[in-house]
Amino acid sequence: MKILFLGDVMGRSGRRVVRETLPDLRRDWGLDFVVVNGENATNGAGLTEEHAKLLFDAGADVVTLGDHAFDQKEMLTYCERETRIIRPLNFAKDAPGRGVRVFEDHRGRRILVAQILGNVFMKRAFEDPFGYIERALKPFNLGGAVQAALIDVHCEATSEKMAMGHFLDGRASLVVGTHTHVPTADAMILPGGTAYLTDAGMCGDFHSVIGMDKAEPLRRFVTGMVKGRFQPADTDATLSGVYVETDDATGKAMRIEMVRQQGHLQTSGPH
Repeated sequence: MKILFLGDVMGRSGRRVVRETLPDLRRDWGLDFVVVNGENATNGAGLTEEHAKLLFDAGADVVTLGDHAFDQKEMLTYCERETRIIRPLNFAKDAPGRGVRVFEDHRGRRILVAQILGNVFMKRAFEDPFGYIERALKPFNLGGAVQAALIDVHCEATSEKMAMGHFLDGRASLVVGTHTHVPTADAMILPGGTAYLTDAGMCGDFHSVIGMDKAEPLRRFVTGMVKGRFQPADTDATLSGVYVETDDATGKAMRIEMVRQQGHLQTSGPH
C-alpha cells in the first residue's frame, strides 16, 4: 500500500500548497491513502468545517487534529458528523469525535488511523498516551484485522515521540510525529518493521517562526513584550510529510521517504 502523511497544515499558505500540490501527487505517485494533520489550518489555530472540506477535496482521506483540536468551536459538533476527522485519543474522556477509527482504501484494504497526544512540555497534562494507544490497538492486529496502521504522535519532545515509535514497533505501519512544525531527518524502518519519523514538519511558509510571521515572535524574544497577535506567514509554502509503502500481508513498512515539495525546502519524494 502506498501511503502519504502530510505534516501540520499552517494557515492560508498551508491550505494553498495542499490544494495545489496534493491532487497531482495522489495521481502521479499512485497513492492509496492520504492522511493530513490539519489542526493549524485555520489561521494557525484549529480547523473549521470549510477548511476541512478543502483538505478532503484536495485528496485527504483522513484529517487528524492535535492539542488545538477544538480552538474552532464548530469542530465540537463537526467531528461528530464527519467520521474522517480524528481528534487526539487521550484529549479528554468526554471529548466529542473519535481518536481512532478504521477506514478502507479504494481496494477495500483496512487502515487504522489514530492520534495520541504527548505530555512532555505540553501546556497541560493529558491522559497516559502509552496506555491509551496500547488499548486502542489491541483489537486490531497488524496484517490481520487491518492491513495498515498509522499513528500520529502529537508531541513537543522528540524523546517522547521516539519512545512511542519503539513502543509501537511491529504493531503499527507508521509512527510519525507532528506538532513542532520542524521536519526531522531521521526517517527509518525500525527493527520490528514500523516506519518512523520524529516530525513530518509543516505544510506552510518556512520563512517564518514555526509558521508564524516573524515580526511578533522576534519582538517577544528580543524585548519580552507583546505588541500584537501571532499571524501565520503567507508567502510561498512547502508541502512536508512522509511517504511509506507497506506489505499488505504483514502491514509492515517496506519503504519510507521524506517528502518536501514546492516552496523553500526541497527534497525528493518517491521515484
